[in-house]
Amino acid sequence: MRRKLLFGERMLHGDGTLPFNGVIPFRLRGVFAEADLHFALGKVQEKHPWLNAFVQNDDQQRPWFVIDLAKPVKIPVRIIDQLSDNDWQTESHRELLTPFNTDKGPLLRVVWIKGDTTSDMIITIHHCLCDGGSAMSILAELLQLLDDPTTDIGKENPIKGMEDIIPPAILNNKAKQIKAKMIGGLAAVALKLMPVKKNPVDRKRDYLIHWKFDESLSKDLIVYCKSAGITVNTMLCGVLLEAFKQVRKDQAHNKVSCPVDIRRFAPEIKKDQLFAFGLMIVLSAHAGLNFLDNVKAMQKDVDKKSAKLDPYATMMMMESAHSAMDNFTNLLKNGKSTNDCMFSNLGKIDIPYQYRNFELETIFSPAVIGPLGNTTTMVTSTYRGQMDFSFIASEGFVPYEDALAIKDKMIAMIKEQIGNIAVAVA
Repeated sequence: MRRKLLFGERMLHGDGTLPFNGVIPFRLRGVFAEADLHFALGKVQEKHPWLNAFVQNDDQQRPWFVIDLAKPVKIPVRIIDQLSDNDWQTESHRELLTPFNTDKGPLLRVVWIKGDTTSDMIITIHHCLCDGGSAMSILAELLQLLDDPTTDIGKENPIKGMEDIIPPAILNNKAKQIKAKMIGGLAAVALKLMPVKKNPVDRKRDYLIHWKFDESLSKDLIVYCKSAGITVNTMLCGVLLEAFKQVRKDQAHNKVSCPVDIRRFAPEIKKDQLFAFGLMIVLSAHAGLNFLDNVKAMQKDVDKKSAKLDPYATMMMMESAHSAMDNFTNLLKNGKSTNDCMFSNLGKIDIPYQYRNFELETIFSPAVIGPLGNTTTMVTSTYRGQMDFSFIASEGFVPYEDALAIKDKMIAMIKEQIGNIAVAVA
């Protein structure tokens, strides 16, 4: 089985030599055998065919996902002894920066940080294969099988091309095809004419900062947002932009980009189907407003921009612009950064925590880093009532001390705003 990489997948894959990895760390309390882990991973591969794939270029240097049934690949597991509770951060950092051998596959691997009764584990996936949503499905299936090898997790109907995502009435519409080609063509010309530096920014040392809210603070934040008529995502974007402004001052850009799960707008992509990229909206804070009025105004921006998202038109346009791939990635790598941060909120993770043979103590928020320009990314997720944050960046874009200050500012602002609501109610 084989298929060409879509535009977004090609962008994330690049030439296959540089890492564009996502890590999903989690902690299990209990004991299980290595053979059980390998069996569970094998069953997950059976469900998701593309977990058996490698990437191969054709004569035109266009990359394809390829599955060679005569040479099955096995998901590798690297096992190390657990020395401290923070080993997962060290190993996550290592996994983020270790490239996959994409021309051999597979594009997923596992680290088992093995303790006596508690283990930290890390699933590492090449971002060209799947996004955060499908990564969570893989995690859920792995845990089910690790606990009960007889579990039936079903079989994925893998995406083989745009025809599996875009309804025929849209994909085969001549007017929409012409429009997509025109927009894609214009974008290709613009990218060729756009002046770009020859060398990328020296990103220097990459780092990972992690923190977690307890159940009380996490609940209070949700209550605050409901009372203000905003989403938690918009609230956190407002806090993040203000923190960047206070810490980075004139080096702040007042822009945060937010990935949007494409499944919300394209129901053809199922929850457990592997898919690599989504839609995006960009938000900015409004000048001259107090914090609460600002996030309420930002929420209106979110609603307006979300209503205009069209996954089908976007994908058709992108697929018409493959000739511009080199210019596009060159712009991302070498162009001047105008964005403070990418912020992704996975929301509440609905994975059970109690199993027969172990307990899923926590899921640390996934982290991702790639070679396409500004690496500054914040990911949050909520599991077992606790909101968890991972902050990935590079010294060449945001100095480590500034990142720590941004984290502290965000926490302080959230507590201050929650306190203001509590005072007002009292």
